[in-house]
Amino acid sequence: MNSIRTRLFVILLATTGAVWLFAAAWIYASTQAEVERVLDARLMEAARMVSSLITDHRIDPAVAADAATVSAPPPPFEEAGDSYSRQLSCQIWSLQGSLVSRSESAPAASLASHMSGFEETEIDGERWRVYAVVNPTLGVRVLVGDSLEIRDRLIGDVIKGLLLPGIVILPILAALIWLSVGRGLAPLTRIAEGLAGRSASELHPVDDGSVPREVRPVIRALNSLFGRVAEARDRERSFTAYAAHELKTPLAGLKTQAQIALRTDDLKVQRDALSRISTSVDRTSRMVRQLIDLATVDAAQGVATDEPVDVAALLGEIASELEAQLAANDARVAVELGDRTQQPAILRSDRVLVRLAIRNLLENAIQHSPQGGDVRCRVAVLGNTVVVEILDEGPGIAAADETRATERFYRGTKAHGHGSGLGLSIVQMALDRLGGSLAFDRGGRWFTARVSFPLL
Repeated sequence: MNSIRTRLFVILLATTGAVWLFAAAWIYASTQAEVERVLDARLMEAARMVSSLITDHRIDPAVAADAATVSAPPPPFEEAGDSYSRQLSCQIWSLQGSLVSRSESAPAASLASHMSGFEETEIDGERWRVYAVVNPTLGVRVLVGDSLEIRDRLIGDVIKGLLLPGIVILPILAALIWLSVGRGLAPLTRIAEGLAGRSASELHPVDDGSVPREVRPVIRALNSLFGRVAEARDRERSFTAYAAHELKTPLAGLKTQAQIALRTDDLKVQRDALSRISTSVDRTSRMVRQLIDLATVDAAQGVATDEPVDVAALLGEIASELEAQLAANDARVAVELGDRTQQPAILRSDRVLVRLAIRNLLENAIQHSPQGGDVRCRVAVLGNTVVVEILDEGPGIAAADETRATERFYRGTKAHGHGSGLGLSIVQMALDRLGGSLAFDRGGRWFTARVSFPLL
């Protein structure tokens, strides 16, 4: 049952019907108990009234004792019809066991054999509830009986009168519930129609001022999703534009140098052109790899893995991978692991993101170091964080550029060489996913880039 309207309709109809049936059962039980109480009281009152009447008329006990002197018997008992006009039956018996008199609807056989009080009996297949009272003055016993069949019919008629209108009203009630549920869900239909009419570029928030309170959390979540999608589209749009612009320059340079090498017979000019081609290829290759790194970090959102990462060992691996770049810059990298007695720098984090952050930071330091310069790497555990510091002898980042240093394709006022402006952006994105932080510091000849990872 995937329809909310159908589900609500069934639930409301079922609960309404259940409450109705429970009320009918309750009314039946309470009505039966009340009818029994009232009719028993009526039996007692009728029996005592008959006993009082015959005492006032002073029936001769001798006559009561002699059944032969009793007048002709009343007409035979007729079973009660649809009405309740003959519900009560009365008999007067002498204490010696002779029938003195009986009412028109009373059977010829004794209604009960007990002397006083209530008793239920069965005569000719019909059940009776009988109340007996003894008149010691006249020496007779008065029996007043009530047909239980008529009692049951009375209670049944009361319940029938309650249920029959309900059965007639039930289809009307079902229609009203169906229409009410549909009207209550109308805001959802309007929201769905509004969203269906939007184009793919319409990501503005949905107005939640006129929607019911219960629907507002869904609208807020939807607006939050629209905001994230809009941000992702803006990033993709700017990423594509910047990437196309940055790739256009080295590709144009490649084409120019290739044309120079093809059109000249001067070996020196050809070697120079080929050297420039090699440099452009390196720059383009690094940019493409960084673009792939950006895509990797973006894809890691919400799916980061949790595994042990030895930061010191990882730093050594990254330094080994960058040997070719170190040789080109004639740079030297020294890894300082700190006090061995300290807690080992092992994280439980996403290895890929930690690697991307450290690699791009170290690669930036090598890229911007002077020819033959030194690059130092330090790893330490400080409290609940693992701190990695990358120190180089390059120009560093101007204080005015620090706030924008992590923007994509931003290279700063001191930029030189063939960087693309993506390295620090990748570092910051990876740290955002890992809950880490990035800071810069200038002290003497060294420029320090410091990253902190939470030690979980």
